[in-house]
Amino acid sequence: MQIAPKPGRRSGRYWAVMDKRLVEKFFAEGKAFLGVEYPFICGAMTWVSGPQLVAAVANAGGFACLAGGNASPDALEDQIRQTRRLTDKPFGVNLIAMAPAYQEQLARVRNLQCPFVVYAGLPRRRDLACVQEGGAKTLCFAPTRMVARRMLKNGADALIVEGMEGGGHVGEVSLTVLLQQILFSDPGVPVFAGGGIAAGRMCAHLFLMGAAGVQMGTRFAVAAESRAHPEFKQRYIKARAREAVVSRSIDRRLPVIAVRALRNRSTEDFNRLQVQLLQALETGELSRDEVHQRLEGFWENRLHDAVIDGDFHHGSMMAGQSVGLVNREQPAEEIIRELVTDTAEELERVRQKLGTLSAEAGISQSGPGA
Repeated sequence: MQIAPKPGRRSGRYWAVMDKRLVEKFFAEGKAFLGVEYPFICGAMTWVSGPQLVAAVANAGGFACLAGGNASPDALEDQIRQTRRLTDKPFGVNLIAMAPAYQEQLARVRNLQCPFVVYAGLPRRRDLACVQEGGAKTLCFAPTRMVARRMLKNGADALIVEGMEGGGHVGEVSLTVLLQQILFSDPGVPVFAGGGIAAGRMCAHLFLMGAAGVQMGTRFAVAAESRAHPEFKQRYIKARAREAVVSRSIDRRLPVIAVRALRNRSTEDFNRLQVQLLQALETGELSRDEVHQRLEGFWENRLHDAVIDGDFHHGSMMAGQSVGLVNREQPAEEIIRELVTDTAEELERVRQKLGTLSAEAGISQSGPGA
């Protein structure tokens, strides 16, 4: 069997120089569920995942999600229509159950007959049924085992197990633990893994563990088709893994939603603000509601400032720990190609190693006593 050349020297179609049977065996579940060639998901990233990036990933054989987030229903519908003009391949729409316009977004997605809806937060059973009745498949994030069970009870068609290593809004549990809690429990639906992943070689082992596919965000944030400002991308490329830190609450009276982003001046200012607000709360200078408003208002528009305006000093530079593995801007098609070929190389490497170990131990390929 010939293996594809190393990154930077690849050419032609993905399967031009390799036997695809092994890797397709592990891709089969994710391919069948998503209706794509390669079960690699470009996760939804607000201001980053526009129609150009989503369509580019889809046209390369992968799967990508538009970010609904806080978009107005009209804006979301416009992005869906734009994406459809750019690709005839499947793609998803990510909705956040806590978003102000969530219910209207949900209605638009159903009316537009979007084939995949990816839910963040805690969608209710009727929210999933709303689009399922129209023929859509639903994927729900599972940052904990408890949430996974709840989403399955609500009728989720698939789960995305996302560890705290990921970027943006994150949970408190690492991917390695979640895999053992959720994936290994055989939940009965396809399970996609995400959080801190950027390399095809790592993806191969997730497939070996039983994952139907792999979700990535940070690596695609620097794709050529990403809307992100050039300064934003360069900051990603230069960043180290340890610079992607989670925002923390200094006191339980100051609830802070955990967000992983690159440390910058704003993260330091936010920590100082918490100290000031806690003092104001204790002295009675501010009420608890006023304190919460100040906390929430601090980050308003800062993600836009970072992604669109390139203000990496004061904007919210949401990034996963895999940012330490991102070293260059690439077209989405090239990213997909590398993920596929690197996954295939690693699967073959594992097969050859197991074959060698079996031979050394005198174990027949046909099993004991063959």
